[in-house]
Amino acid sequence: MNSRKTFILDTSVLLYDKCAIHSFPNGDVVLPLVVLDELDRFKEKPGILGESARYVNRYLDTLRGMGSLHEGVKIENNQTIRVESDRSDKIPKDLNEHGGDNRVIGVARYLKETSDNSHTVTVITKDINFRVKCDALLIESEDYYKDRIVTDRNELYSGYKSIELSNPDLINKFYSDGKIPVDDLDISLSKNEFIIIKHQKQSLLGVEKDGSVCELECYLHDMVPIHPRNKEQKFSLDLLTRDDIPLVTLTGIAGSGKTFLTLLTGIAGIQDGRYDRIVITRTLQPVGRSIGYLPGDIDDKLDPWIGSVTDNIRQHFRDLTYFEMMRKKGKVEIVPLAFIRGRTFNNTFLIVDEAQNSTIHELKTIITRVGENSKIVLLGDIEQIDTPYIDSLSNGLTIVIEKMKNESLAGHVTLRKGERSEIATLASKLI
Repeated sequence: MNSRKTFILDTSVLLYDKCAIHSFPNGDVVLPLVVLDELDRFKEKPGILGESARYVNRYLDTLRGMGSLHEGVKIENNQTIRVESDRSDKIPKDLNEHGGDNRVIGVARYLKETSDNSHTVTVITKDINFRVKCDALLIESEDYYKDRIVTDRNELYSGYKSIELSNPDLINKFYSDGKIPVDDLDISLSKNEFIIIKHQKQSLLGVEKDGSVCELECYLHDMVPIHPRNKEQKFSLDLLTRDDIPLVTLTGIAGSGKTFLTLLTGIAGIQDGRYDRIVITRTLQPVGRSIGYLPGDIDDKLDPWIGSVTDNIRQHFRDLTYFEMMRKKGKVEIVPLAFIRGRTFNNTFLIVDEAQNSTIHELKTIITRVGENSKIVLLGDIEQIDTPYIDSLSNGLTIVIEKMKNESLAGHVTLRKGERSEIATLASKLI
């Protein structure tokens, strides 16, 4: 019979996922008193952080009616939750006894010393440095893995596959019939996954639709001509212009064309009457040092964050006159991620830029805002993450891609070739 395990939850875990507090079935969850103190400082904050802090506080208050939090309260999944007092006397003398992480370490050392050898004590934290510190002190620690789907970056879904055929019959059939059954190929495809089929000098580009490999489609208004430069951009345009796919995810290196293709597709959709407006949002996560508070109204404050958008508009239309006119008419709206909750976007082309800096819970909040006749496009480079506590495998964009890859309402493409300039592509690879 396996002994019960004790999990000490750090504040970062509870702020990342409010449901973490009851996600350890058959285990004992311990919340050090300092964690409650830190949560209290977040409860007034807007967005996901404040919501998570308030949820945990209310849940603990509910548990008070079921028993003593000091002794531990058992919940429905055979898990117990209890609050542990400070154990400052157990903090190593080399560490600051007032530091929040160090006070959690004091609790962990106390529980480890007072538990029998068969009882494991593990600190769960999203903080990499905290896990390193625990390891140095011989304290078991782990990241919070509930949302993580893949553990190897080589297994990440790219959105397309390549196959070499021994004869050209299927390629000829594709060009004569416009499609071929997936079952005729010695390969499995996810919903809306693209495929490159080759035989000697012959080749084709296709996409999975209802069990068949079909031709790519691209319907764009004549005012917005787009000429894809590589196969990944062709794949992207197919997803971006299809009405039957409301959720599109595009990842890739800097300069691969993610924002450019998406933005111009949205403008084409406005011209065609498919959408009433374009809404652009992103996390306001700076690279390097923050420049502090910015003056002006909300548009003035957001201008520095939408440089990638205005750069692409200027490249295509040669100036920003058309873009500014669309903003004044309400055809283009820039919305901070923190202001998304409670809104509904109907007949909207919704662009989430720098989505790799969002957690899965933030992206869930955005995706669930999408209404009728709308499309949401998540853009990002999982190699450029600026948000603490998430990485290339645990960020929200990666999780959405992996969870939605077998759904008919979603499609994904990884763009691997940079088209901005030779030096930009070289820097992405070598630096």
